[in-house]
Amino acid sequence: MRVAFVSFETVHHRDSETNRRLHSVLELLYERGHDVHVFCARFWDGDVPAFERDGVTYHGVSSGLEAKSSFLARLPGMIWAFDPDVVHAGANPPEQVVSASLGGTLAGAPTVLEWHGDGGIENTWWNRRAGRWADRIVAPSEMVATWIRELGIANSAIDVVPDPVDLDRIREIDPNDSVDVVYARRLDEAANLESLFLGLAELRGRDWRVTVIGDGPERPVYERLASDLRIDDRIIFAGDLSLEDRIATYRGAHVFAQTAEHCVFPTEMLWALASGCVGLVEYHTASSAHELVEGWDRGFRTTSEEELADAILAAGDLERRDYDETFAEYDRDVVRDRYLTSYRALQDTSGFL
Repeated sequence: MRVAFVSFETVHHRDSETNRRLHSVLELLYERGHDVHVFCARFWDGDVPAFERDGVTYHGVSSGLEAKSSFLARLPGMIWAFDPDVVHAGANPPEQVVSASLGGTLAGAPTVLEWHGDGGIENTWWNRRAGRWADRIVAPSEMVATWIRELGIANSAIDVVPDPVDLDRIREIDPNDSVDVVYARRLDEAANLESLFLGLAELRGRDWRVTVIGDGPERPVYERLASDLRIDDRIIFAGDLSLEDRIATYRGAHVFAQTAEHCVFPTEMLWALASGCVGLVEYHTASSAHELVEGWDRGFRTTSEEELADAILAAGDLERRDYDETFAEYDRDVVRDRYLTSYRALQDTSGFL
């Protein structure tokens, strides 16, 4: 299948959650032999119109990120000339969705809109227009789907497709030494690691060890807080780790704590749960993490430090695991098939043949 991905900015311009999400989808398709092309602002040196990296062809629709108007004007014709089976566009900027849809119409191909929602979704004229020009919208969580519906988009036009994890990769990595609780995230202003530390401080009289994975501007603040609470001797700040090392840590851990205030999809938590961790989530209105543990017998949802401390104690009564088949539906193969099924359904029902 020939798929035209449209993303004015890519992971090669800037490493953001939104850009990583779209890149992960194109990787899923490329891995199974599909013909993947990305239409974007040029990020490579020289004036060559196309550039190949890791088997994916990038088309420089504009000379760079400063030429947004040129990108929007040239995009429909370039998609038409490529003649894709499906157009798959990101939502940032929303104007590109309209241009991508025009190109798809010229080429006789449906347009799928990948709306990650990092940073929220404002109810603007362009966002509403983008949502109505797509033939199908994909959101990473029910929370983001709700934001999209608030634009006036019908629920029937939205699919919720999670970020994938690689279950084979998890099974291939040996567990690290045992740890009671693990936390993993960039340590910025939204990390909210203080909630976990305050909950753990309630349990000073018990034996526990914590590993914090990740780095960021707030790390010194959290290190001082751990010292002030007199729990710093039980906490290891491991810094940034490779995915392999993180998986090894999760497979050896008992509980994964998710307390961040903002999260459109808890990808790191999903890796941990599939690696056998019990899930502990502090509820926040701008986080979808609670969706992973609702109705699950190895998950806890809390709203305060006291509830969090109680949940850590309750989690201690659950068996330790280093793998959980419960999350098979999130495997890369399953998520890839969901995208391909959606593409084919659009072609069949919308007359794009």
